[in-house]
Amino acid sequence: DVQAFRGTGKTKERAGIVETNKGALDTRLAMFKEAKKSIVISTFDIREGKSTDDTFAALLNAADRGVKVQVLVDGLYGMLHMNGKTVFQAAGSHKNLEIKFYNEPNFIKPWTINGRLHDKYVVVDGSLLLMGGRNMFDYFIGDDSRGSIGYDREVLLYSPNEGFEGNAIPQVLSYFHKLWDSSDCKTVFSGSSSGEKVETEIKYLSSRYEKIKKRIPERTDWTRKTVPVKKASFVTNPTHIGNKEPYMWYTMQQLMLTAKKDVTIQTPYAVFSGDMYQGMEELTSKVPNVEMLVNSTAAGDNFIASSDYTMNRPKVLKTGAKVYEFFGDHSCHGKSIAIDNDLSVIGSYNFDMRSTYLDTETMLVLEGEEFNRELRGHMDHLKSQSLKVNSDGTYVPKQGVEKKELSSSKKLIFKVSSVFIQLFRYLA
Repeated sequence: DVQAFRGTGKTKERAGIVETNKGALDTRLAMFKEAKKSIVISTFDIREGKSTDDTFAALLNAADRGVKVQVLVDGLYGMLHMNGKTVFQAAGSHKNLEIKFYNEPNFIKPWTINGRLHDKYVVVDGSLLLMGGRNMFDYFIGDDSRGSIGYDREVLLYSPNEGFEGNAIPQVLSYFHKLWDSSDCKTVFSGSSSGEKVETEIKYLSSRYEKIKKRIPERTDWTRKTVPVKKASFVTNPTHIGNKEPYMWYTMQQLMLTAKKDVTIQTPYAVFSGDMYQGMEELTSKVPNVEMLVNSTAAGDNFIASSDYTMNRPKVLKTGAKVYEFFGDHSCHGKSIAIDNDLSVIGSYNFDMRSTYLDTETMLVLEGEEFNRELRGHMDHLKSQSLKVNSDGTYVPKQGVEKKELSSSKKLIFKVSSVFIQLFRYLA
C-alpha cells in the first residue's frame, strides 16, 4: 500500500542528512553522550581503528552511567574483524554492554555463509535514529582528510514524541529486538571480564574518553540539525538466514512507480536479476525521467560487483535509465532514492542481488519536500563529479570531470573475472 508511506505530519518527526565521515563520528559521539537509558547499534562490520576506539570509549562511558548498550554485528565479519581484539573484549566485559553476532557461519553447513546482517543503524533512548549505509570503522567514519575513505550517507531521525505509535523509531526498535532475541544471534566476549590486557584496555578507553569528550557538545540542538517530515516509514527484508523474498526491492519499485516526473537512484553497484531488469524497464516506461548514479569501475571498491557490471553494463543501459558513473577521488557507498519532490529513501539496500535476495536490509522512507531538496542537493554534488553514459557505452564529455582509465592489468583482470563471476553473480 504505497499510500501508507504518506502522512499528515502529526507525528512531529524531523530528519536531517549526515553526509561526511567526520559528521558520522561526531553525531554518534553526541548521541552517546546524551544517552540516558539505552543505546542500540546494528552494523555489518566493525574493525579496529581510531574511530572505533572513540566509539567504544563513549559506549563504555555510557555503560558506566547505567545506560544499557546492545551491539549487534554480522557474524561472518565479526569473526573476521572482532574476534581476539582487545577493544571488543574490554567492551563486552562490561555488565551494561552486550555484543552479539548474527549468524556465525557453520562451515560444515556452507549454506549458512550467505545470509548476512547488512543493517546499519543506531538508536538512542527511543528518540534519535541514525540509519544509512556506513559500516563502523575508519574507512567510513572519522577524519575525512585521510587518504583511504569511502563516501557514504545516513539519515538522522529525531522524534521528540518518544514512543508515539505512528513514529518510525519504535518500529526500528521492535525489529531490532526481534533479531536480538532470535536463535540466530549469540552473545560474544562476555567471558572477557578478566585479564591484564582487558583491564589495560578499559583504562585506555576511559582516558581516551576524557580527551575526546571535550570536543563533544554538552547538549546538541537536534531540532536545528533536522527539518520537519510528514512521515517516516521503516522497511526491511526478512530476517532469517536463508534465501529471502525480495521485500525491499518490491517496495522500492512500487514506491518509484508512484513518481509522476522524476526518480533518482544512487547505488554503489547495479547487479540486477531478471526481475530487477524487468522492474527497471517498467519504471522507465512509466516515469519520464529515471536517473541512476553508480560507481565507475575505476572508482568502485567492490571487485565482484565491478566485474559483473563490466559484463552486464549494456543490459543496465538497455533498461532506459539515464546512467551516471562516478569518477570522484573516492568510492561512493551511499544508497538513496529521491522520488519526485517529496519522497526520499536512505538506508543499507544496494541495487544488487545480494541485497535483494540474501541479506537483511533496512531503509527509511521519508515524506517531505524540504528533506527531499537536501537529499537531491547531495546527489547533484556527486553527479557533478560523474559522466553520463550514452546508450552505446561512451560518455558524454563534461568540463571538469576526467574519465579515469583502468590500468592495462586491471582491464585484463576485469575482462576475465566478468565472465567467471557470472557463475555466482547472485552473491554480488
